[in-house]
Amino acid sequence: MSKTQQSAAPAAGGVAAAMSALVLAVLLAALDQTIVSTALPRIAEDLNGFDDIAWVSAAYLLASTAVTPLWGKLGDMFGRKRLYLASTSIFLLASVACGLAQNLPELIGARVLQGVGGGGMIVLTFALVGDIVAPSQRGRYQGMFGSVYGVASIVGPLLGGIFTDQLSWRWAFLINLPVGLVALAVAARALPAGARGAKARIDYLGATVLAAIATGLVLITSFGERWGWGSPAIVGLIVATVALGAVLVPVERRAAAPVLPPAMLGSRTVVFSSLIGFFANAAMFAVLVYLPTYLQIVHGVSATLSGIYMLPLVAGLVVSQSLAGRRAAHVERLRVILLAGLAANLVGLILLGTIGAATNTLVLSVYFLITGVGIGMVPMVVLTTVQNSVPAADLGAASAVVTFSRSIGAAFGVAVLGTLLNTGFAERVQGLTTARGFDAARPDTIGQLPSALRDTALDAFADATAMAYLWIAPTLAVGIVLALFLKPARTTDDRTDAADSTCADAEEAVPAR
Repeated sequence: MSKTQQSAAPAAGGVAAAMSALVLAVLLAALDQTIVSTALPRIAEDLNGFDDIAWVSAAYLLASTAVTPLWGKLGDMFGRKRLYLASTSIFLLASVACGLAQNLPELIGARVLQGVGGGGMIVLTFALVGDIVAPSQRGRYQGMFGSVYGVASIVGPLLGGIFTDQLSWRWAFLINLPVGLVALAVAARALPAGARGAKARIDYLGATVLAAIATGLVLITSFGERWGWGSPAIVGLIVATVALGAVLVPVERRAAAPVLPPAMLGSRTVVFSSLIGFFANAAMFAVLVYLPTYLQIVHGVSATLSGIYMLPLVAGLVVSQSLAGRRAAHVERLRVILLAGLAANLVGLILLGTIGAATNTLVLSVYFLITGVGIGMVPMVVLTTVQNSVPAADLGAASAVVTFSRSIGAAFGVAVLGTLLNTGFAERVQGLTTARGFDAARPDTIGQLPSALRDTALDAFADATAMAYLWIAPTLAVGIVLALFLKPARTTDDRTDAADSTCADAEEAVPAR
């Protein structure tokens, strides 16, 4: 690192403290995407809002995705530490508002505000790692945050169920306060002040267009099946989102300090890496969200036990994430790690495409382990590749691009697999003589069927799940093709020293403006 960066970077002990605060913050933000899932029925009952309950989850995802590019760019312009502390404070205040909400509109509004803070926490965390550690070590540290996502995806629903059953659903939000205050206090002391970028007018128009695009994409993926993919609302959203996408590039070219620098969009490394992150996250969340559903419906296990069944997947994710982060210190290995992870993930999805109602626990554990290994090797390698390809002044914007594409990918994967699963199950049970209370659109009502038909329905649901994973698998094949043409920039511990010739070797590095 340059002398300026070295003076701003914390010492070894400070790095450990800063990382602990950042990990806690990312854990809270990631948990709030999953922890409410098992609490939604109770929330709907208490707040009398069954018709609009889906907005409790969608509001957080929509807000966090929409503000990601703006938080990233503002961090580049005004210093990431102060923006990080502000976003964390917003998140904690909104968490209290969620826990105290007396009706559904209040809760949804508080979730929007919580998403605004959570989106900033996540993207600024990734960018702060770029400030704190040398480029050659970023993969190692970014790997920790990828593991946090995997753990949160499994632990979140379990905690939500425990809080709902033993205390109150409100604790799913209020628990953020004591943990978040500790993280906030540590971050205030341990994070480096960071350098500010050149002063320029904030790109309000670009930020608005990007937020509108994100809103359209999240609404399409979250409500496409519910509203109808051919409905006027969804078709209108698709047309409007495409039109906004066409407007974005000229808007950003005219901006003095664009939220999404056009030069970054011209980098093959950034574009290909973001697309890979999109496809990998689509597959990842399709697995993490729907495998517990398969276990609970087909194998009849509880929500808690389904989490235990998923431990091999989490173990594979955590271990491979850590190993990939360490190996990613050598730029020559970045593409190899990426290809290996995508291939393992593809193999895992193909194996999941063979599961049935009679697949035993040992076989499932092996399939879950392989899938977890593949999932863990991809996300942070993608982020590290992008961060190493841009100037230090654009770390926030670059991190936001990757985070944005991964968020949309997650929503896309959940929506598409959910549609495939529900459609496939409904087709397979059309001929069944249904019992009163059974609804082909709700697999959780299979228990209402007579015992003679129940096994047939369980087989149908298992087959529909397997086929849905086979349909998702080609997205990873596209990711593999993109990775073959990816040329990661060489890492250097001094991105600002012109005498360091390794920067010149980066064919895909974005030129400094």
